[in-house]
Amino acid sequence: MNYKINILDQTPYLESGDAQQSFQHTIQLAKLAESLGYSRFWLSEHHQSNSVAGSSPEVLISHLLAHTKTIRIGSGGIMLSHYSPFKVAENFAVLENLAPGRIDLGVGKAPGGLPAATKALQYDRQSFEDNFNEKLTLLQQFVTNTVPEDSPFSGLTVSPETVNPTPIYVLGGSANSAKEAAALKLDYVFAAFINGSKEVLQQASSIYKTLHPKGKFIVALSIIGAETDEEAQRLGEKQKVFKIKLTSGKTYSLASKEQAYEFGKQINEPFEVYEEKATVQAGSPATIKKLLDDYHTAYNVDEFIFHTILPTNEERERSYTLLSPKNLAQLKEVAYAE
Repeated sequence: MNYKINILDQTPYLESGDAQQSFQHTIQLAKLAESLGYSRFWLSEHHQSNSVAGSSPEVLISHLLAHTKTIRIGSGGIMLSHYSPFKVAENFAVLENLAPGRIDLGVGKAPGGLPAATKALQYDRQSFEDNFNEKLTLLQQFVTNTVPEDSPFSGLTVSPETVNPTPIYVLGGSANSAKEAAALKLDYVFAAFINGSKEVLQQASSIYKTLHPKGKFIVALSIIGAETDEEAQRLGEKQKVFKIKLTSGKTYSLASKEQAYEFGKQINEPFEVYEEKATVQAGSPATIKKLLDDYHTAYNVDEFIFHTILPTNEERERSYTLLSPKNLAQLKEVAYAE
């Protein structure tokens, strides 16, 4: 295949509803992903959640490094708006020294939680104004040790030093975020499982590849695999997404209707909640292989990230196994023969 396949895991509460068991399954899944030929295993950041346990990807990354040998482990992503770029750079410098060449630093703009959690994460701020681009630029300067002389942080270097800087990936779902990533010559991940518009995906791809042709354009998809298309589609039909739209025009996606209404209660602004069918790509291995090949060609996709939501750990592992790089690589002739 001319593209890599990766996994995004959120450490969901599934059968047990127990955080300790959920983290044990994330460890098991990372080891399985490595054995199946996946290139990266990324961890998300969510706060005040009753559905996922992954609130601190940088801590979990360090643990997974000790349980794996070759697969890259990274964040998908660090919600940079909450944190000091210098401290993020330090955290990942430590990780890079623990496992040189195996760390990915994915960063996102979204809050990753409800308004109360955002306020708690940013409680000492004078202002909650959005300064993501400024922070992203500063993070890149710290990670690559290129702080300009006219910066108030001139001469400041991150400790510990690294032989090679950790690669930074910008997570987004718009043409504008793709443009911002390209301007900084950073790799970009389009979250198609959040924004399922193929028109926006095409715009993001075109802008990014025009401005940064050597950069990686990665697409994250909500994926479900099964032995047959019918079974996969049956599983996919159950997937829903709940959105809250504020009068200011901002829209946020939540995992449940309860979380959407709780979000509304915590913000001093009129809102409406609505339900949508989730954008899920479901099918047999041959069908998914053909889909990926088509995306690769149509949108110049260098890599894919699979995000799979299913009721049980067994079903998730089965899906990731069926759609693994090792398995799909054997289906080239079948996929193209259709």
